[in-house]
Amino acid sequence: MALRKLPGHLAAWFALVGLVLSGFAPIAASNASAAVYTAPPLEALTIADVQKVIAQAVGEARARGAKATIAVVDRVGNVLAVYRMTGAATQMRITARTQLPTSVFPSELGAIAKAITAAYLSSSGNAFSTRTASMIVQPHFPPAPSTPGLESGPLFGVQFSQLPCSDLNTRFPGNAAVATAMIGPKRSPLGLAADPGGLPLYKRGVVVGGIGVMADGIYGFDPNVLDFDKDLDEVLALAGLQGFAPPITIRADRIPVDGTTLRFSDAMASQLHPLQSSFAALGTGAGALIAVAGFYAGTAILPGVAYGTERSGIRLATAAEFSNREAFILSDGNGVNRFPIRGGTDAAEVGTALSPAEVRAVLEEAFKVMSRARAQIRRPLDSPAQVSISVVDTWGTPLGLVRSPDAPIFGTDVSLQKARTAAFFSNPRAGALLFADPDPGVAPTVAATRSFLADTAALTGKSAFSNRAVGLLARPYFPDGEVGRPNGPLSLPIASFSPFATGLQTALIARTLGADRCTNVPRAPSGQQRLANGIQIFPGAVPIYRGSTLVGAIGVSGDGIDQDDMIAFLGASNGGKKVGSIGNAPKAMRSDRIVVKVGVGVRLRYVNCPFAPFLDTSAQNVCEGL
Repeated sequence: MALRKLPGHLAAWFALVGLVLSGFAPIAASNASAAVYTAPPLEALTIADVQKVIAQAVGEARARGAKATIAVVDRVGNVLAVYRMTGAATQMRITARTQLPTSVFPSELGAIAKAITAAYLSSSGNAFSTRTASMIVQPHFPPAPSTPGLESGPLFGVQFSQLPCSDLNTRFPGNAAVATAMIGPKRSPLGLAADPGGLPLYKRGVVVGGIGVMADGIYGFDPNVLDFDKDLDEVLALAGLQGFAPPITIRADRIPVDGTTLRFSDAMASQLHPLQSSFAALGTGAGALIAVAGFYAGTAILPGVAYGTERSGIRLATAAEFSNREAFILSDGNGVNRFPIRGGTDAAEVGTALSPAEVRAVLEEAFKVMSRARAQIRRPLDSPAQVSISVVDTWGTPLGLVRSPDAPIFGTDVSLQKARTAAFFSNPRAGALLFADPDPGVAPTVAATRSFLADTAALTGKSAFSNRAVGLLARPYFPDGEVGRPNGPLSLPIASFSPFATGLQTALIARTLGADRCTNVPRAPSGQQRLANGIQIFPGAVPIYRGSTLVGAIGVSGDGIDQDDMIAFLGASNGGKKVGSIGNAPKAMRSDRIVVKVGVGVRLRYVNCPFAPFLDTSAQNVCEGL
């Protein structure tokens, strides 16, 4: 099969972005006639669009005698409006088990989190909602009373990404007039949401943001996909979505994963009352915009920023920043790459740190693998995969981050989480660092892991842990999904588990959620926070070695988890061959050499690579033997 060719002229496109929409000087780009990808057209929500979305949701709420808080964001998470109807509840409650210090939060935080989730999980190739998110983060996939024994959701744990403590996601400076106010991607107040009521907003087939609604006072998830819910939040969000709906061909309910079609919304347009689309007609008595500290000034509805512009914080890379002419990077709004390719900072511990040339080789080769790979969650079929790719050193210092033009936004933060997770758990000091964290539930995982693996030297650098392996140890059943089995040492027993109580992942961030750090793990000698945006517990990262010495890790996120695994694994392997000095962990060190003596004995995994994964060849077993 010939490599899929897609039309596009990114250089001209970006020049138009810089001159027309961004308000900043355009960034020079290399010759960018597209070979694989087409960047999404420039689209953004206008003030009138946001007003219409809010008016439609409020109108439906009035017709039902309900009161709601409604949030609208753009694609990179800028909060454009938060509107509270008069008499709407000011608080919401998590009714599931939680490890967080409180189960009661302001309702506007839930609305913002839902809107950001829908925007961040979606792209021009897939439209996902918070109901979709709910389906893919639970202990069994698909979640239902009749599915015990099946493995966990493919994005199990993703709800603890985009955290307000993340060092990747930017912060609202408190003044919408500040030039940097709209530089994204922005943090979410509660991470990603699994509570129905968040839907992505589209214009002319391009995702431009999301709407989130809190009306019922409950912030939870749907444990049973076999029935159809009458969810008030989702119905009101669907009303707001009218006129901004995604193409039906890319909705989650048109995308199967492991033979199961995902869910988009249980609400239907036929259930809605006649739309009320005039914001001015609502009048002052209906409600008002409200300020949300750290997220929205509350003084006026804002227009969205067009994704891909310098002002959005994500743009086309220059030739000097990355060799592939289709790569996008995160920018600071002034033309400066926030995560430029650089060498490792940890030479004092590892001897020879990763060099800029080695980091560049790994990123370039991973980008090539991505460009050839067949996407799992994108439409149309046989589209190339689109992901974000991060490389870190052993201290968790970002050494470079690149992404394809239309990769979902959530993958930027998650790819960095994954890379840091693989580097951390493979580190010779992992056990000592966890033991030194004072937060409840963290230190005990060291002894639990060593007991579970029957290895007193576990978490001392003896084994190389991929993210897939870490994730398996962080499941409430081991082996994954098998009811009646014990929980992994990084998880809680199933009786104490929920999407808000995942074990170590939650314990690390529970006391620092709103701070400027995500864990109390001791910092590296450089001052770098080793897990500065938390850990992630689903596949897509492998450590990088120089011989038998850990020197860093690569993390990938944005498409199917097996695709993420493959891109990371082959990126490290091919990049290592290119420079001749680094590569994947020696086979004898990899986590798939560990047999957990649970029952008859279960071998941990390292990576899963898809069958026939490439668009330009029918090759099978592409990771075999490496």
